[in-house]
Amino acid sequence: MLSNNDILKKIRIALSLRDEDMIHILSLVDFKITKVALGDLFRHEDHPGYVEAGDQILRNFLNGLIIYKRGVPGEEKDKPDNKGGGKNK
Repeated sequence: MLSNNDILKKIRIALSLRDEDMIHILSLVDFKITKVALGDLFRHEDHPGYVEAGDQILRNFLNGLIIYKRGVPGEEKDKPDNKGGGKNK
């Protein structure tokens, strides 16, 4: 079974996210984390500085990721304006 840390690692790799990206994603849901604390989540389990990611951080990260990728729920993204964008005849 995958731990929350493993899930965060796999998402990070799959989406090519940097530390700054992950901190920004968490800040979208008002979850504050430092770069050092984030790094502790990605250490090897045998490392003395390893910290187990709880359900709260994973939940907040996933909720922030939704906002990061889709935008704030209920707000429309800027759509291209089709006025005058056609071919000239």
